[in-house]
Amino acid sequence: MSTTNEVGGPGRLTVHDDAQQMIERARAEGIETVWDRLHAQEPQCGYCQLGLSCRNCAMGPCRIDPFGEGPQKGVCGADADTIVARNLGRTIAAGSSSHSDHGRDVLEVFAEVAHGGASGYRINDEAKLRRIADELGIATEGRSTTEVAVDLADELVANYGSAKGSLSFVSRVPAIRREKWAGLSITPRGIDRENVEMMHRTHMGVDNDYVNLLLHALRTSLADGWGGSMIATELSDIMFGTPKPVISEVNLGVLKTDQVNIAMHGHNPLLSDVIVAAAQEPELVELAKSYGASGINIVGLCCTGNEMLMRKGVHMAGNHLMQELVLVTGALEAMVVDYQCIMPSVVDVAKCYHTKVISTSDKAKFPGATHVSFDPHRGAEIARDIVRMAVEAYPSRNQSRVRIPVHPVRMMGGFSVEAILGALGGTPQPLIDAIVAGTIRGAVAVVGCNNPKLPQDLEHIELTRTLIENDILVLVTGCAAVANGKAGQMMPESAALAGPGLRSVCEALGIPPVLHMGSCVDNSRIMQLAAALANALGVDIDSLPLAGAAPEWYSEKAVAIGAYVVASGITTVLGVQPSIFGSSNVVNLLAGGLDGVVGAKFAVEPDPYKAALLIRRHIEAKRQGLGLSHTAPELITANESGGEPVHVNARS
Repeated sequence: MSTTNEVGGPGRLTVHDDAQQMIERARAEGIETVWDRLHAQEPQCGYCQLGLSCRNCAMGPCRIDPFGEGPQKGVCGADADTIVARNLGRTIAAGSSSHSDHGRDVLEVFAEVAHGGASGYRINDEAKLRRIADELGIATEGRSTTEVAVDLADELVANYGSAKGSLSFVSRVPAIRREKWAGLSITPRGIDRENVEMMHRTHMGVDNDYVNLLLHALRTSLADGWGGSMIATELSDIMFGTPKPVISEVNLGVLKTDQVNIAMHGHNPLLSDVIVAAAQEPELVELAKSYGASGINIVGLCCTGNEMLMRKGVHMAGNHLMQELVLVTGALEAMVVDYQCIMPSVVDVAKCYHTKVISTSDKAKFPGATHVSFDPHRGAEIARDIVRMAVEAYPSRNQSRVRIPVHPVRMMGGFSVEAILGALGGTPQPLIDAIVAGTIRGAVAVVGCNNPKLPQDLEHIELTRTLIENDILVLVTGCAAVANGKAGQMMPESAALAGPGLRSVCEALGIPPVLHMGSCVDNSRIMQLAAALANALGVDIDSLPLAGAAPEWYSEKAVAIGAYVVASGITTVLGVQPSIFGSSNVVNLLAGGLDGVVGAKFAVEPDPYKAALLIRRHIEAKRQGLGLSHTAPELITANESGGEPVHVNARS
């Protein structure tokens, strides 16, 4: 096959062989993909790219001339600073809404489980249920699991409105950070409270001070990071199991030519968990065999895939930009979607094959798809119906059109905070010791999406490669995790790719230098780990040698994540320019001024090697601030860490 690198050629669009082959095939068959639609949109609106357009009221739409030759104020009198800040605030509100509403959905089902009203769900990790209840001041001793669960559900429901002065999980944040938030009046309350206020402030004639707007945008994001997202993660662990290290496989090679292939796509584990269970039921497996298939194969896309991989080792077909290409293999019987990051175009691409697109969330319908309204009260029953629909599509598969382009790559996932601390002997101290010694210089969370404006996964892979070569531990979630998995950076033997210090730690503990911590909502795990390190050292999070990076972000959720990471004290580097450069004041605040306010800031650097250098210098500065050396004279062993090499479950 050709991997031509001419402008617009597959080699310029993605670094992966499976994606390149499927792009070529789509073009040969006249099937439109995301890259074709991006090209048709060019040149994109310059006003929008700079954040200088506003349609918040019917006196507009308005725009500001960035060259100063045209309008410098909107009809209402809003200038560039106000318009850019309003737009960014609304973006953060939308992103925070997405993850926090995901958390609300999980919470509502958890509450039903607590009251005995949900089919196919149960408390899987009772120890974590009781541990979190204790943490939040809920009595556990001598009480039943049901009683504790009911009280925990009630406590967390109150986190969504304004019934509480601040969020329950804010107690995890170092006291010095909480004081800083209080001084800035950005201590997060419920996400519903903060989001309503964000939308109110950005209505015409309300908040016109860009600093005031952006501070509340940070508060809104914090309500997601330490509220809605963290609730989603913790309750998912309680219901579906806290992840432990597990070996899986990744890329389009995980599809099977002789099995019914079902791709689970989206972000919410409520449906995927019962689908995985249904696909293993003997009756449905026998039905598949009666149609000539050898079995039923569940694979993941995007963060629903990450949720399944982390807990069950389910194989991963790809990340955001692979969702159309998995259809082009001709091997997919059904794509079952919930919500977030699902392109409407998948319905059109599926029409070229026998594939059924099955939507399941009443808040996310797709014209042309088959809609099956998911009700957790009938979760197991609905899951069986969906799997049956996929099995019955198998006889319609045209085997001559099936093309699975590559063999899968092995990867390790399942690094919850509990799994990481377990590998370290139950305490963060060995990690702290390694950082103090310089064996590990620091850690970076490389997270976020794919963006077709960049070669798919190149930035993720090269930034990660350079960081681990410099003895910097990398934590990944979401689409970034899939990118690193496909690149072979996420197996214990991948320690050979790391610098000598990080390599020694990985080899001692039996872990990769790149740790998969879950879906994009699970960035809350990274925040929890950062807070645990800071609390153990008695410092604020902004003192730690940590950084964040979103090299290929595209979504409003990614902006919200970046905002709560920075507001929590971790400097974050973006690879795609946000729509703020129409206001030098907003840029200067986010890229500099925030450092003196919350102890962290944003940077934009699309070149992964320059971004790695920027991050390395930042980490060295933080090390110096803690009085740590630049060298790594000591290498820890498994005995010194107090832990054992991790044991993993391999999915057959």
